[in-house]
Amino acid sequence: MSEIIREIEAEQLKEKVDEFSVGDTVKVYGKIKEGNRERIQVFEGVVLKRQGGSSRETFTVRKISNGVGVEKTWPVHSPNVEKIEIVRRGKVRRAKLNYLRGRVGKRAKVKEVK
Repeated sequence: MSEIIREIEAEQLKEKVDEFSVGDTVKVYGKIKEGNRERIQVFEGVVLKRQGGSSRETFTVRKISNGVGVEKTWPVHSPNVEKIEIVRRGKVRRAKLNYLRGRVGKRAKVKEVK
């Protein structure tokens, strides 16, 4: 049974996945469907976490919009994710940056890799 599931999941994987890690600032180009039209909307923020594996792998991006923190979780291999563009590489020592949720302003910044 698990071999059948593995084959089905292998078909759903993207050939090329953009390399990014936790702490990076990324632009996620997501497809938005409005009625019968489809457009691409950019969501830019810091990657808080990456979890899962294979076709179930997801990542969470957080940004501040009008003074309110907004988080969105995206599947890595989703056809609704057009591309992931890395704006800035971050230097972090944790796999999950949940502590950023409680911080505001300069304290919420992630150091950049030189």
